[in-house]
Amino acid sequence: MAEIIQKDGTWTFDGDAVRIVPGRDKGVGLLRQTLGEVVVPLRALAGISHEPGRRAGRLRLKLRDGADPLLQVTGGRLPEASDPYRLTVDADRTGVAEYFVDEVRSALLLDQVDPGPVDAYLLPGPTVPITVAAGDGTVAFDGDRVALDWNWTTEEAKSSGGPREFRVADLRVVEWSPSKGLDNGWIRFTLAGAPSAPAPKYDPYTVELFGFKKDPLMALVAAAVAVRMPHPRSAADPAEPAPALAKAPVPELAASAPEPAAREDHDALLRRLRELGDLHQGGILTAEEFAAAKQAVLRRF
Repeated sequence: MAEIIQKDGTWTFDGDAVRIVPGRDKGVGLLRQTLGEVVVPLRALAGISHEPGRRAGRLRLKLRDGADPLLQVTGGRLPEASDPYRLTVDADRTGVAEYFVDEVRSALLLDQVDPGPVDAYLLPGPTVPITVAAGDGTVAFDGDRVALDWNWTTEEAKSSGGPREFRVADLRVVEWSPSKGLDNGWIRFTLAGAPSAPAPKYDPYTVELFGFKKDPLMALVAAAVAVRMPHPRSAADPAEPAPALAKAPVPELAASAPEPAAREDHDALLRRLRELGDLHQGGILTAEEFAAAKQAVLRRF
């Protein structure tokens, strides 16, 4: 087992999962404190890196695309203090951080975890029920129903219709956008069959965010709702034929084409080589790890 304890939090790896517990330091954002402990299964990881610094470094987990509903709805727009997959590491704990990285990377290689995207969430998302008051309204979610209520800052065009309530099953999409500069953020719920939404300020299914301390917590609400909706990568209509399958093979190439199974295996191995190259270039794999993994793939050709 590997463990690193810092003021920013504690990370523990037991070979099967990375357990993240936020610290109580003032630099730990409200979102991380509210989210609490996060358990990331090994199969949800795409990699890990350590970025050393003169006074402090950073440990960063990279999750597979689509594995975590929080990362899905925030799309890389969380501020540093709110990112649960970042840990500030004191300079005198660099050796421990590097050991932690080596342990996780070795497990990823041994288990041959595919770093590519997934079509189902591998993390459960924030716990429910959850209620957040921020911006011009309050959102409450019990795991099935979403309720929106308004406050004194809400535009009359929005508040005049009163509170709103709807089920997750009636939603087409939930979106979160942070405040940026002079532009307010928002959390928007779009119902199935709804027309184009007005500006967040006037939309009765959108809470507008003004850039205050509690605003990031709305990302937790969005993640809790999103994890109970169809995964974005599984939403394609299976009845619609893939364009590649709709085309007949070119006659002059048909005789020399390899068998389908062999072609698929060959393509899968090539994709794996490209993925390993990307991990090496991104600093996730060392030169030795890359060489060993590359040779293992080449032997399968």
